[in-house]
Amino acid sequence: MVEGQKSEQTEHLGSHGGRASSWLAVTVMLIGFIVGGVGLTLASWTLVWVGAGVIVVGGILALVFDIFSDVVIDAPRVGMSVEDHR
Repeated sequence: MVEGQKSEQTEHLGSHGGRASSWLAVTVMLIGFIVGGVGLTLASWTLVWVGAGVIVVGGILALVFDIFSDVVIDAPRVGMSVEDHR
């Protein structure tokens, strides 16, 4: 392959990193799970419900930011057959 040229296989590869807004929504939900988990271990039902509320807020953010549109589907692999996967 010549330097600076992309092959047919590499030009269709996308990033699986996602957008910053998607990471924000996931981080908010993760914080909610952590707060709820700490509440469960401390037997503090207030913290459990606060954590549940934070998870709901993160879920709403995920819907607003449409985080499922970050999914990248790679191009089909060229030259691979069923036998190659065994």
